[in-house]
Amino acid sequence: MSTDPPRQKRATIIDVAREAGVSRGTVSRVINGERYVSSEAEAAIKAAISKVGYRPNVAARNLVMQRSQAVALVVHEPASLFAEDPNIGAIMLGANAALSAADYQMVLLIVDSERDTERVSRYLSGSYADGVIMVSARTHDPITRVIEKIGLPATFVGHPPDVTQMAFVGIDNRASARAITERLVATGRSRIGMIAAALDRDSGADRLAGFRDALGDRFDANLVEAVPLYEFASGVTAMQELLRREPQIDGVFAASDAVAAGAMNALRSAGRSIPQDVGIVGFDDSTWALRTKPQLSTVHQPAQGLGAAAAASVLSQLHGETPPAGGVLLDTPVVWRGSA
Repeated sequence: MSTDPPRQKRATIIDVAREAGVSRGTVSRVINGERYVSSEAEAAIKAAISKVGYRPNVAARNLVMQRSQAVALVVHEPASLFAEDPNIGAIMLGANAALSAADYQMVLLIVDSERDTERVSRYLSGSYADGVIMVSARTHDPITRVIEKIGLPATFVGHPPDVTQMAFVGIDNRASARAITERLVATGRSRIGMIAAALDRDSGADRLAGFRDALGDRFDANLVEAVPLYEFASGVTAMQELLRREPQIDGVFAASDAVAAGAMNALRSAGRSIPQDVGIVGFDDSTWALRTKPQLSTVHQPAQGLGAAAAASVLSQLHGETPPAGGVLLDTPVVWRGSA
């Protein structure tokens, strides 16, 4: 014989109406925030809701309204990178805070494989989310095509070149990379290389373009080593390769702080002092920049602000507003420390 206690019956609108002495329709209008209910009836209904313990059936209400009250945050990065990349976490925190304040739930979806792409595409097509924030989208990203096809309100963090009709928030990666490279040049370095990362997305390609802009005729393609991801291990191997090709290298722009930290590790292992032998700069102003010795000169990327701005953009679209045609760009000041 089962000894489980009987499950308590959930209070309904009928229970509230009976306790308050009003009709179900009047209770429904109060719950949905509609007008045309007397202050006396509203007070009685609120007292009855508290007494009987009524809680609205949000799932049923959202089904009627064809809303999920959720926004998907799609991150197109390997799952292994989440523990290493502080920017992703900061974007998530910023987006979640903005969505929570608007009473929306954030749903995190990670795309790390072709199977993930199919799964996430089915999820978004199934109306489980009212809108989507897209992080680290690649050019010709299949998830982007799905978002376009179903017309889901969306905002991109970053601006893939093939995304022309959808909202985005981001930074001027090209100008920021140019600014910090010029600052590195001004320290008197003559053989400056770059560890370029993530060239299959706008951020990586634009940072390489900014590096080229800054060097002009001094740019040497042999001093650029490309890696697929913004990660520490890639910085180690790329720096080792640059040292092999050009032992006289005396300056390095790394496409992210994590990459720069890996490069600094390789330089120390090779007996090079920083910044005396090699000056190095990064990009992000993440926690990586403060953990290195010396601390890293870098570009401040407002990751949490990007997440909050992206969430605000999606919410405004859900309220029928049209996002700005040119997107939203946040400031990225250079933060100069000891590494250069």
